[in-house]
Amino acid sequence: MQILTLEDYQEGEEDDVTVATPSLAVRCDYDRCRHLQVSCQELQKVGPVACLCPGLSREDQQPEPPRLGEVQIVAEEGYAVVHWCAPFSPVSHYWLLLWESNGAPQKSAPLNATVRRAELKGLKPGVAYVLCVVAANDAGESNVPGADVEGPENWTGPSFGPCRKLIMPPKPVTLVYAAVGVGTALALLSCAALVWHFCLRERWGCPRRQGIAQASEAL
Repeated sequence: MQILTLEDYQEGEEDDVTVATPSLAVRCDYDRCRHLQVSCQELQKVGPVACLCPGLSREDQQPEPPRLGEVQIVAEEGYAVVHWCAPFSPVSHYWLLLWESNGAPQKSAPLNATVRRAELKGLKPGVAYVLCVVAANDAGESNVPGADVEGPENWTGPSFGPCRKLIMPPKPVTLVYAAVGVGTALALLSCAALVWHFCLRERWGCPRRQGIAQASEAL
């Protein structure tokens, strides 16, 4: 017969208890500027432990404006590749606005909420544009600064925001033709100057030769 004391009972209870170590929460692998980036809420459902998402505005509020990032211009092909970053707001889709001159802007087709990059085709060389990216959800759409300004020439909005002034450079072929034209004009001008110089010498004679001839006659 074994007699158990109160200390034995307490030691047995301590052995049966397993201490659960709380796992540290980590940030979700979410980059609001990454192309084809799924929402942070979807990322929370994938992992075994819910990760942390950045704070967002409420779904019943219109989204904040996105931030327009790098714009790569391909002058030879007449298009530009546009990058942007999502706002800290729920977004269902995006679209692009493009002003070429006075009048209503051109509006692109709706873009999926995961999209962060798009191409603008049909841009004319040497023409100024105003480009804006707009975010939208069920509550409305983001604000577009300077939307009431007439024409890209009068647009003076901030460069760090959803809009930017875009100036397409002339095509390189056009620059080559211009350089060839300038070179040809300079060559023709030089030839005309030489012809004019020789015509004057034939008509009036060379002063140095005239002086030599007069000295010979004097001798």
